[in-house]
Amino acid sequence: MGDKQKVLDYLQQQQEPMTDLLKDLVLMETPSTDAASQAPIRERLKKEFEEIDYRVNLIPGRKSGGHVYAAPGSRRKQQPTQLMLGHCDTVWPIGTLQTMPLVSEAEMLRGPGIYDMKAGLVEMIYALRTIAALDLEPSVVPLCFINSDEEIGSFESTRYVRALAQRVDRCMVMEPSLGVSGKIKTARKGVGRFTVTVQGKAAHAGLDPGAGASAILELSHVIQKLFELNDPEHGTTVNVGVIDGGIRPNMVAPESRAVIDVRVQTQADAERVENAIRGLEAETPGVSLLIEGRIGRPPMERTPANQQLWTVAQQLGEEIDLKLEQGTAGGGSDGNTTSLYTATLDGMGAVGDGAHASHEFIYPDSLPVRCALLTLLLLAPPMRQ
Repeated sequence: MGDKQKVLDYLQQQQEPMTDLLKDLVLMETPSTDAASQAPIRERLKKEFEEIDYRVNLIPGRKSGGHVYAAPGSRRKQQPTQLMLGHCDTVWPIGTLQTMPLVSEAEMLRGPGIYDMKAGLVEMIYALRTIAALDLEPSVVPLCFINSDEEIGSFESTRYVRALAQRVDRCMVMEPSLGVSGKIKTARKGVGRFTVTVQGKAAHAGLDPGAGASAILELSHVIQKLFELNDPEHGTTVNVGVIDGGIRPNMVAPESRAVIDVRVQTQADAERVENAIRGLEAETPGVSLLIEGRIGRPPMERTPANQQLWTVAQQLGEEIDLKLEQGTAGGGSDGNTTSLYTATLDGMGAVGDGAHASHEFIYPDSLPVRCALLTLLLLAPPMRQ
């Protein structure tokens, strides 16, 4: 029996303990904005890694709940490394389990954060368990990094992600797959957030309107210019999602504001849209514009290195009767960052649906085969020969 079949057979026998660990993690509510909520899950992950002889560094956060870095207790010098990357934070506030409980129904397992992305963390751990249990020897050393601020932009952890990506041979991002078909994410849109603040001049709307300069009038011009930047054919979306301004109906508005979400598929589009937003100029006499923000997550493009790793994954999938497809995700992840520096595959985690939605679920029967694919990728030779 070859290693590939041994890996799959072993993991199929581990489906129940994998599911048990997943349930434990889901029952630990871990909203990004509650730093203290991250402590129990970080300690549990530390315990799981230490059981397979990994050294664990719990990195404290300044505002976040901190991060987990795990590496083998011993390894040969100069041996190439690879990264499994994930996050333990979720979008769901404390108390969500009361209205959205962990339940098993119709071959699905439902619960907050189960799909995005605690099932991916279970796969990460069990891929390493499989390698240890079957006494397999990866030629590329697996490292693990799990942050607790991914859902709010990875503002603290990006520096660690970037540093690791620059030194590893490849990266597997344990975010959930793309929908119920289980597509691997080989491209992601870049994501930006901008705020345009318009400063005008107040005046009485009835007695002396000409003495004022309406920030709301100017904002209406700005919004139209922003929507003109949309280019659906090339995957560029510019959405003004929040506006506010003014003080009273009988005052010329002295200030107004718009918050803008930007999604782009290529770095060239990112630069074009960012330059256009930063280049906005006021049309209304007596007002000024303050423009803040940036493209915070660059696009994850289908680079030659990413496509090479995708081809390896596709071939390995065929050998365990797993037919894979690749897809593009509209949202960003830490894979957008790693892709700038090393071969990256995203969406290596669970098959299911409902990220950030009340129907969030996974198919638990898919855990062993997805984990087998991950394990075989960890056993693959280096990309950079």
